[in-house]
Amino acid sequence: MTIHIKDIDAVISTQRDALFQEQKDDGHFVFELEADTTIPSEYILLRHFLGEIDAPREEKIARYIRNHQNEDGSWALFHNGIGDISATVKAYWALKLIGDDINAAHMVQARGWLLSKGGAAKANVFTRIAMALFGHVPWRAVPVMPVQMMLQPVSSPFHISKMSYWARTVLVPLLVLFALKAKGENPTGRTIKELFITPAEKEKNYNINHTGSRWGALFLGLDKVLRHLEPNILKAGKKKAIKKAVQFFTERLNGEDGLGAIYPAMANAVMAYHALGYAKDHPDMVTARNAVEKLFTERDKEIYYQPCLSPVWDTCLAAHALLESGDKDDPKLKASLDWLKDRQILDVRGDWTVRRPNVRPGGWAFQYENAHYPDVDDTAVVIMAMHRQGSTDYEQAIERGCEWLLGMQSSSGGWGAFEPENEHYYLNHIPFADHGALLDPPTVDVTARCVGALTQVDAKSYKKEIVKAVDFIKREQEEDGSWFGRWGANYIYGTWSALVALNAAGEDMKAPYIQKAVLWLKGQQNDDGGWGEGLETYHADQKGYRETSTASQTAWAMLGLMSAGEVDNDCVRKGVHYLTHSPKDGARWDEKYWTGTGFPRVFYLKYHGYAAYFPLWAMARYQNLIASNDREVKWGL
Repeated sequence: MTIHIKDIDAVISTQRDALFQEQKDDGHFVFELEADTTIPSEYILLRHFLGEIDAPREEKIARYIRNHQNEDGSWALFHNGIGDISATVKAYWALKLIGDDINAAHMVQARGWLLSKGGAAKANVFTRIAMALFGHVPWRAVPVMPVQMMLQPVSSPFHISKMSYWARTVLVPLLVLFALKAKGENPTGRTIKELFITPAEKEKNYNINHTGSRWGALFLGLDKVLRHLEPNILKAGKKKAIKKAVQFFTERLNGEDGLGAIYPAMANAVMAYHALGYAKDHPDMVTARNAVEKLFTERDKEIYYQPCLSPVWDTCLAAHALLESGDKDDPKLKASLDWLKDRQILDVRGDWTVRRPNVRPGGWAFQYENAHYPDVDDTAVVIMAMHRQGSTDYEQAIERGCEWLLGMQSSSGGWGAFEPENEHYYLNHIPFADHGALLDPPTVDVTARCVGALTQVDAKSYKKEIVKAVDFIKREQEEDGSWFGRWGANYIYGTWSALVALNAAGEDMKAPYIQKAVLWLKGQQNDDGGWGEGLETYHADQKGYRETSTASQTAWAMLGLMSAGEVDNDCVRKGVHYLTHSPKDGARWDEKYWTGTGFPRVFYLKYHGYAAYFPLWAMARYQNLIASNDREVKWGL
């Protein structure tokens, strides 16, 4: 296979220029972040809970939902995925509220699919909560979550600090809704009774032991006890607990960027305020509502709502692609780093201080603003970009960021995304946790980013922490040589992350365990020269599931192989050829398949920016290494 350097140069030059065209006037980048139809469906439910109907907007949302329906009538969690019961219940329900005729072909097909899977009674906890809020199922259909949780001491096994930040911000306003047994306005009066095989009020088996474990059985029994106590004994302290819950999420409203800067938490806060009788013009209600609307996204004749916004993540990753592909002193690149510098969180002591009270703030969030919840992954990537650029303007920001990273390392040697020591695994067995995403334990991909940052900045000073982290990464390697990817799809993402970090840390890249990972990556290459791994691989029995090649996953595989010294290997050259000749649309390579992960097996993401900066980055790195004498990757990412 012949690769012409001039062709590579042309693609890099064109795509770099196109990427700069996406830059905002103040220097930052932000691409669309798309999830499945659950978020726009939930927005319709939110508006109808509040008693509001906006027909023109709803029709555009309906068009988006209809256009994502599978041929079998279901709705999936990602492009080309199999149907999901909960996503399908919410999509059908939203369309019915909007006014779609239940006898229309697409509604008949959706209903038939759902009933063949057991109906709406089989939906997950969050969907059953939504149905309870509309009176479509009795409150016994959801686990008992007493608002008195807010009054427990930090030492309690069920204190909210034991949960991940995203679970905490979503749950606290829900606790208020639970306590009030809130019921939405539902101005159309439409129900979804037809989605139940057994009438909802007669269904007995809503809450189950979803893990099948002894812990699960114990907690299911505890749920039954709490339900028995709820009418009388659990009234004690309810008003005080509601007040504390409201205080918690009001203090963290985060302006127009919203509670936790994620849609589910924002929407729950709005509903909680409504249930408490807040007027529409109450300042807190206005703030909460504005945050939801900031996620509004209109495209052609469709509207959907993003689950959150990703400007810091997009900007720091785009900066790496631009550093790799051009002049590090380009004023436009410098503008991106200056924008990032201004977003470092230096004053707010977020929820992470429960475990690390003596650590100073110094991280970056994922979104525009989310000061209570800085993100370890973003922080490490920002640090590496600033350090690579080399300007003294960023020295203090880098030093403070590294200080915060060190403080966030867990005792295992790894890093979680937002919290240290968030490994209270018994909580995954409570009935409420059927989504399996209640915790934020250390992961290989986030740990790898921290290793990359610390080694790139000062490997000698941070040696102790780096060694612990490398040991963690080694322990987490799969039998076949790969690493699991928590925040990206999936083993390609995890293996790329680990290999780049291990190289940066000075590991022998010819060591057997490294070469096992290299062989695994090579073995996943598709015939067209690219790599494509389906999100199906998050299910244990689907590991190795290949999908149509994607530009972003091809880039990750190439970056991983090049870090392992495989620059001149045919696999890398085939990857370069694939990226060189793949169709492109402006800054982005064409990429229909999703490669981002919110929560494995539950919630996935399409980062529209991934198909712009990762392929550019990989091609530019190849070009730079081919032109060098030692073929050695010298950066932490």
